[in-house]
Amino acid sequence: MSKDIRIKKGLDINLVGASELSTSKAVLSNVYAIKLDDFHGITPKMLLKEGAEVKAGEPLFYSKANEKMLFVSPVSGELVEIERGARRRILRLKILADKTQEVVEHKKLDLVKASGQDIKDALLKSGCWPFVKQRPYDVIADPNTTPKAIFISGYATAPLAADLDYVLKGKEEELQTAITALGKLTPGKIHVSVGASGNSPLSGLKGIELHTVSGPHPAGLVGTQINKIDPINKGELVWTVSPQDLVIIGEYLNTGKFNAERIVALAGSSVKSPKYYSTKIGAEISTFLYASGVNDENFRVINGDVLTGSKSAPDGHLGFYNNTVTVIPEGNDYELFGWNKPVFNKVSTTRALTFSWLQPKKKYDLTTNTNGEHRAFVVTGQYEEVFPMDIYPLQLLKACMVKDLDEMEQLGLYEVAPEDFSLTEFICISKQPHQKIIREGLDLLQKEIG
Repeated sequence: MSKDIRIKKGLDINLVGASELSTSKAVLSNVYAIKLDDFHGITPKMLLKEGAEVKAGEPLFYSKANEKMLFVSPVSGELVEIERGARRRILRLKILADKTQEVVEHKKLDLVKASGQDIKDALLKSGCWPFVKQRPYDVIADPNTTPKAIFISGYATAPLAADLDYVLKGKEEELQTAITALGKLTPGKIHVSVGASGNSPLSGLKGIELHTVSGPHPAGLVGTQINKIDPINKGELVWTVSPQDLVIIGEYLNTGKFNAERIVALAGSSVKSPKYYSTKIGAEISTFLYASGVNDENFRVINGDVLTGSKSAPDGHLGFYNNTVTVIPEGNDYELFGWNKPVFNKVSTTRALTFSWLQPKKKYDLTTNTNGEHRAFVVTGQYEEVFPMDIYPLQLLKACMVKDLDEMEQLGLYEVAPEDFSLTEFICISKQPHQKIIREGLDLLQKEIG
């Protein structure tokens, strides 16, 4: 029986350029890349050197904190470059793909007989474990811990995000296998949330507690759902997995092979024909970007959605956790008296010379322009209007900035991740980097308290 979650606080940012519900196969990428920034808090220890030949699913490096936690290659080929930064910190690994792919084959588990430890060992060995993340701290889950529950959000509300009902269609078998396996890793429940008006393949799975979610963004964020279903207290932890990563885990458990294939939504007003593409983790974005065409030369490619994604070059590589690539106009122009005239073509939560509140369903063609400069925090009460958690967002941000550990704990930092503050960052009059502030606060809390 499903349980309803109705979110009233929030803001839907309706943008031009949603992906059509059709999927094409992307051109095969010559070079695939694994970016270490995708694995926050992981210190890599290399298993291979430049020039080594690898198979798809073969380990490239492991975590210094846990040598059993392996990170594998998405394709077979040659490890052509280990890109390093300051103090020889590894930034990126590049693999030149073979024309004929070879895949590492693992022994298949009998899920009926397998114990929780057997499943953990299999996921660690296969390279699937990094798909499991934990809160607090929003990092890859520690396999030596046990969560009180596991949360999966099958409802995407971010601007131009991939339609999960569409991309998961036909993947029920893999999803069920993954859910059955994850159910042995926690004594608690597996909470799965789907859209109230959708037709999600997740709805018919066994071994889950189903929730239907409705309301504006950030209703689809897993942090919002955790807060409404089973909030995290000090000393507790929960795990989260995204639905497309569940498919990879389930396919591995069914076949014994790591398949890094992913369906990606290419969206945005700068794309001529926005649609979905079937590609692999780490593929070059250009292999499907130019197949749809771009409207002009002055655009920005965002690896992810517009609120939480990172800036990328057109020849950059798809992030490990991303299933959306957004392309919108670059906002490097200035408007004369932009702050002192009626505004009809922008989204705003205020009613001071702005009129987006009169047309809540209107779609906008927004640029990357921040429409203002960085300044001290202005107390307006706006954050609370779009922040549905039982947390004081402004006070928590300030506690993180002054590094007050006691205040950070008491105000609920254990419950949040940077993405939970993406909407408050969007509407921030002071143009403060909310997600960066929360990330630094989480890192400090983890370092000092653990």
